[in-house]
Amino acid sequence: MELPLDHFRLIGVSPSATSEEILRTFQLRLDKTPDHGFTYEVLTQRAELLRLTADLLTNAESRKRYEDLVLNGASGLEFASNREVAGLILLWESGSPKEAFKLTRKALQPPQTPALGSSREADLTLLAALSSRDAAIKEQDQRCYSNAADFLQEGIQILQRMGKMGELRKNLEDDLSVLLPYRILDLLSRDLIDVETHKKGVSMLLNYINKRGGLEGKNNFDNKQILDQKSFEIFFQQVKSFLTVNEQIDLYLNLQKKGSNEAGFLASLALTAEGYAKKKPENLFEALKIIKNINIPELDRMPIIGCLDLLQANIESAEKKFLLSSDEKLKDWLGSYEGEKLDAICLYCKNWLENEVLKGYRDIQIDEVDLDSWFEDSGIQEFIEKYEKKANYGISGTYIKKISNNFKKNADESTFNFKVDDDRQDKSNLPLPGGNKKDSENFFSENISKQELIRHKSKEIFEKINEFYSELKFIIGDLSKSNQLTNKSRNSIYVNVFLLLFVFGIGLSFFRNNSRNLEEENIPVKTSNKEINSLNSDNNFQDSKEINIEDTNKENYITQETINSFSSITSISPTLTEIETLLKNWLENKSKFLAGKGDLDLSKIVQANLIRRLNDDRSTDISKNITRIINTEILSLEYLSQSSSRISVLAKLKYSEKILNNNGDILNTTTFTPFLKVKYIFGYSENSWKLVEHNQLT
Repeated sequence: MELPLDHFRLIGVSPSATSEEILRTFQLRLDKTPDHGFTYEVLTQRAELLRLTADLLTNAESRKRYEDLVLNGASGLEFASNREVAGLILLWESGSPKEAFKLTRKALQPPQTPALGSSREADLTLLAALSSRDAAIKEQDQRCYSNAADFLQEGIQILQRMGKMGELRKNLEDDLSVLLPYRILDLLSRDLIDVETHKKGVSMLLNYINKRGGLEGKNNFDNKQILDQKSFEIFFQQVKSFLTVNEQIDLYLNLQKKGSNEAGFLASLALTAEGYAKKKPENLFEALKIIKNINIPELDRMPIIGCLDLLQANIESAEKKFLLSSDEKLKDWLGSYEGEKLDAICLYCKNWLENEVLKGYRDIQIDEVDLDSWFEDSGIQEFIEKYEKKANYGISGTYIKKISNNFKKNADESTFNFKVDDDRQDKSNLPLPGGNKKDSENFFSENISKQELIRHKSKEIFEKINEFYSELKFIIGDLSKSNQLTNKSRNSIYVNVFLLLFVFGIGLSFFRNNSRNLEEENIPVKTSNKEINSLNSDNNFQDSKEINIEDTNKENYITQETINSFSSITSISPTLTEIETLLKNWLENKSKFLAGKGDLDLSKIVQANLIRRLNDDRSTDISKNITRIINTEILSLEYLSQSSSRISVLAKLKYSEKILNNNGDILNTTTFTPFLKVKYIFGYSENSWKLVEHNQLT
């Protein structure tokens, strides 16, 4: 058998090693025999091969002849059949576990299959298990998680076929289970052109969620290989951004059929996203049906239903839903709004779509919502008109006229200081658009008092009775008039509808342009920073490592309690200079922290999820006994997008990084030439701008 190995790698020295270095390494290799259960016979052959190589390389004449052969293109070493297994062990030890596993697997297959029960079979089976595990680790280090899983699966299959080493097989199976979330991310993050791989990733994700008991994790977590709820939610936020909106709809509806209210909620958001982005108004009716029938006590559904009503031009119903909201801050803002309530509801709906609905889908990239184009679309107008005719109450009269009249006015927005609760900014929780969490760290928590359930149900029943009564009254009035309508008058109504829609579109456009000129704009939308994170993750796959990091080491952490020494940006339209100053603060202090130079507090300029991630990175470095020396210089900065609640910029950085051990030795150096491109995302909350995410661009 010929192995991809030379004498220098076999003994473990460089081609420039002296005879003394070779003999010293030879003795160390003899003393450090692999203690994994190999037979005495194969270990004796291993020692003999090491001795022969040491003799050849320490003899000047024989070494010269061998080096000439290498220079003339000789590659690999031939091993006699009785020394093949020992040679494979040395290949594995030389740092080539993938090659060792493939050749070992081949040696266990016909026609060269060893005799059943022989020492050769035992040694090859053990080597296959050990090399498959090491090959998987090597693939993981390169973030090739699917390849790593393939090595583990093949190793498990070999052990199953041989019927041996049950404990070692259990270890491989445990490794494979731990690897599953990373493997799913690996498969789904690939190009959509690779259809079969993507389908496999979607199927594995559904099976994994079902295994853990749905999004809520209803199954017990005694199994350490299944992510706990907090880690799963972080993982799920990352993985969902690699799914198309249709894939997410199918996934959530599948889980909802199995009794998951949370999946139903996410399905309604996904249906709304597809409905708006792809001009499918029928999806909004499906989303409305779902949101009305799910029961998540900590979720205030009324603003969501109101937004869906608004998008269907059902203005009166939308206003009623907002008034039924349990969110006192929202109702206070509506009550104090200086313009028409319809203006306020439109602003809320616009920001709800931008920040809660249209984020986190692979095939939807909409940064700014344009309600003008939505209502002006002839297909949407036609669909809504047909639907309303079937329901016997139309938009042709009162509703469209009300929209048009409101948008003819100048929208004078009042300033509103809307603070997002800290617990809603927690990255470990899935978003709750339009709702408040109370007394719960977990989005999927089912803890709620009986009194709260009774209050919630009572409000829901009252709402349905009131809505039914209003619609019934309107239908009866409409029917009483219908017999008096002639064909001519009906045609006249249709012409008026078209004119009103046209006027409404112009008015809405005028309103939008005026609202952009306002100096300050604070709009009460419950923004989920996790959704912003998910959308802008271009390829945030490297962060998938977060799901296994535990906060076990509290030393050298950035603490939220420390006195803040950094200035925040409070202006509603910050300049590039202000943003550059904020970024410099972040980069300089991040560098100091990763270099192990004390505690800092960046909470005024950086959002909590980035601070937690930085703490996790430092915790990992501490566990590995390393520090990072990072030098960063901002070469240029430019806007990518800008709104009142979100800014993204492109930075070109001069970047270098050194990794040192505790002795100050350099382990690795990374430099980007000519520069590193990074996209930075800023969000406006608590009256200031904060860095919420950053992503490296290729």
